[in-house]
Formats: sequence, C-alpha cells, structure tokens
Amino acid sequence: MSGERVKSTREKALRINLDRNIYGSFGEIGAGQEVANHFYRAGGASGTIAFSLSAYDMKISDFIYGESDRYVSEDRLKQMLNFEYKLTTRKLSARSKHTRFFTFSNTVEVLNFSKTNKGHGWLGVRFQLNPLAEPNQCIIHVNMNDNDQKLQQNALGILGVNLLYACYFYSHDPKIFLKSLLDNIEGNRIEVNMFSLKGPDFSHVDNRLMALRLVKYGMTEATIFGSNGDLLQPAEYLYKKNVIVMRGRFRPVTHVNIDMLNTGKELFLKEEDVDPDRTKIVFELTLKDLSAEGAIIDKDFLDRVDILCSLGHTVMISNYVKYYKVVNYLTQITRSRKIGVILGISNLKTIFEEKYYDNLQGGILEAFGLGFGNNVKLYVYPAFDKTSNKLLQTNSLDLDTHLSGLMNYLKSCNKICDIDNADTSKMNIFSDEVLKMIYEQKEGWEKMVPKAVADRIKEKELFEYEPPLKQPS
Repeated sequence: MSGERVKSTREKALRINLDRNIYGSFGEIGAGQEVANHFYRAGGASGTIAFSLSAYDMKISDFIYGESDRYVSEDRLKQMLNFEYKLTTRKLSARSKHTRFFTFSNTVEVLNFSKTNKGHGWLGVRFQLNPLAEPNQCIIHVNMNDNDQKLQQNALGILGVNLLYACYFYSHDPKIFLKSLLDNIEGNRIEVNMFSLKGPDFSHVDNRLMALRLVKYGMTEATIFGSNGDLLQPAEYLYKKNVIVMRGRFRPVTHVNIDMLNTGKELFLKEEDVDPDRTKIVFELTLKDLSAEGAIIDKDFLDRVDILCSLGHTVMISNYVKYYKVVNYLTQITRSRKIGVILGISNLKTIFEEKYYDNLQGGILEAFGLGFGNNVKLYVYPAFDKTSNKLLQTNSLDLDTHLSGLMNYLKSCNKICDIDNADTSKMNIFSDEVLKMIYEQKEGWEKMVPKAVADRIKEKELFEYEPPLKQPS
C-alpha cells in the first residue's frame, strides 16, 4: 500500500457506510453477525445495509437457501451468495442505476465449548464495481487459530470488513487486495489457505498466482489448485483421501518424472490399505525450488504449472522445505489415510542427513516420528551411476552405521521401498539439460519430454521457447 497507514477496522467500515453508491446485504451463519456488527457500530449503516440475516438453525437455513450436505462448505457459501444477491438486486431494482450492489456471506464453525474442533470458515462477496454491471465474486477459506471462541469471532469480524473493503477500494491491485485481508489481525490468528477472485472486472487476475502469493506472503503454509487452475481448499479436497505426492522443480516435466509417477503409483495402489477410487495425486512445488537468486519469477512459475495442469494434475505450493513437514501436514488433513511419497535416491540421502534436523530437539528421530511415523511410505526411484556403471538404490547409500540401522528398520517396517521397475533407458535425462537446450534453441529436447509437454511448450512458448524462423520460399 506504498507506505499508506493501515486503516482501522472502524475506519474501513465507516468509509463504506458513507459511500452512498455502495449498498447490500449480510448473511452470516455460525459465529453470530460479527461482520455486520462492525458496520452497525461504525455509524451510518443505514446507507449501506439493506438487511442482515443469520439463519443459525439448520432447518431455517435449509428453508432459506435449500438443503445441503455440509453447512460449512464452499457449496453452502455459494448457495447463500446466490440467494442473497438475487433478493437484494430484485427488491431494490429501482435504485440500480446509481448503486453498486453487494452481498457478503459467511458460513463458519468456531471453537465449540469443549474445544474439540478447529475453527474454520468460508467467506465471500458478490459485488458490482459499477452500477448495472455484471457482478464479481471473491471467495476465501480461513482457519482460525485462536484458542478462544470470542477471539475467533473477533478475528472473523475484522477479516470480513477487510474483505469487503478490499473488494471496493483495492480492486485495482490484486497484491494489495490479498495482503490487506489480514490488516489489524496480529500474529497467526487467521490462516487464509484458499482465495478466488473472478468476474468481468478481474479477467486479468490469475488465481494460480494468487495461490502462490498466499504462501509467499505467509498467509498459509500450503495451498492447492486443480488442473483447471481453480484454487481448492486443501482439507476439503484431500479429506479422507489417499495421497501420492511428488515434489520437484518440474522445469520442465521430463520422461523421468512421468516414469517416477507411473512406477511409484503402481506400487502404491498395490498396498492393502489403499482404495484406488479415493486416491489423489499431488505435484508439490516449494517456494525454495521456485526461487531464483532469492526471487520468484511469475512467468517461470506459471510455465511449470501450465505443464502440470495440462497433464491433468493437481498442484500444491508449499513453504515446507523439509519432507517431514509436508508429510505431517498431509497426514493431518487426510485424517491418517495412506500417503505415498515418490522421490529420487539423491533426495532420500538428503533426508538421512542429520544436520537437516538441527532445529529439532529429537533430531532425525523426532522428524521421522512426525513425518513418517504415521501411515506413510517412501517409494525410492533409482539413479544410474556412470562411474560404477551400476544402478543406485537404497542399499547403495553410504550411511553411517547408526543411520544404516535406521534405514534397515524403516525398510523392514514397510516404510521405505525401492522402485525396481524403473525405466533405466530414461535415466540420462535431466531437466536442466532440457531447459538449456530450449534456451539455446538446440534440437532434440523434444525427445526428452512427453509429446504432450513438448507440444504445450511450443504452443504456449513456455520457458522462453522461440519457434524457428521460417525460411524464405
């Protein structure tokens, strides 16, 4: 915000209230009318609020919005936005020529009396930036980390004001829009792990970049989007699912990456406790692997994501440098379903380096307990060593004696296994070499990647690909 003082919650609410062109409604379920209350208390609310609604009882909620399987969900939020926006604009059509209508809705689960749940919720705004225009829509999902119901309600109220204010006063800059959501909310009281901004005034906004920024700005540790580029709420998308996760740079995807996935997946689906119909594949990119000399280049990120999405894959962006953290994260949101991690032998060696865990009191044992003690298994893809002319697998790792014992223990407990059916003919392919050949416009790189990847790179001119100049006839 270019050094601008962060406005207080009351200042934001009052500015909206005093703008006679902004008029709409509030519908809030699950945490009281915490957002609407800020506008009522700020003064001048009659110029902004057509009505506020809190259908707290499930039967009343179903009567108003229609029946729903889950009340705290994106689908329920969309039902609320649809109903309230239609009601607002139809009943107040006489003032539509001079009014920018909005509907703010949320459906929230705050901490219960016994504190046996985790507070979270969906918030959304459907809004016009100009009278008579087609509406835009912004939807977010949040986790509330305060250990007190009243504190969670307070944080939710502030967040809601920030969201509505951003829709009208930061619509010109998506980065400021996003950052401002946590204005006046200190510490890590709120985690925003899903953000979607769509509409005629935001056709230029790429929500995949917004997902990246959620992690980059520290608003969440990880976020996920599907092959169509739409952001997904991780705990909802992966709830009670088996997960196969592959992490890497994917710059670009090569035959090796695909062989790793196919061979690892084949082994994973043979596990007794895996239901193939409830299995998700996730390609993970970490901020560390996205950084180039300390900076993240948007186009480079989008090029990688474009390839993965074009292959039909789900992409996860995380701030987890260490494997045990991403596995621990997935274990919590999948409710201990089976997780398979596919990785190369060189990455496995890194996992067994004790200096990797200097930040933990229990060192490597604590890390393995956190990350790999639950229903997790590592599938290790081999590498070909040109010096020895041998295939490097888990028994080839040069580990200290006490770590060799740990390795043997994990293998005997079915926590680590070798991928034995890897295609050795593809092991001489390296993504850095492919990328260099593309940059230097050398021929032959197409043979090192799947045809669909090569076609996509050429079609979209990804990774600075330049089509060859046509020879004059």
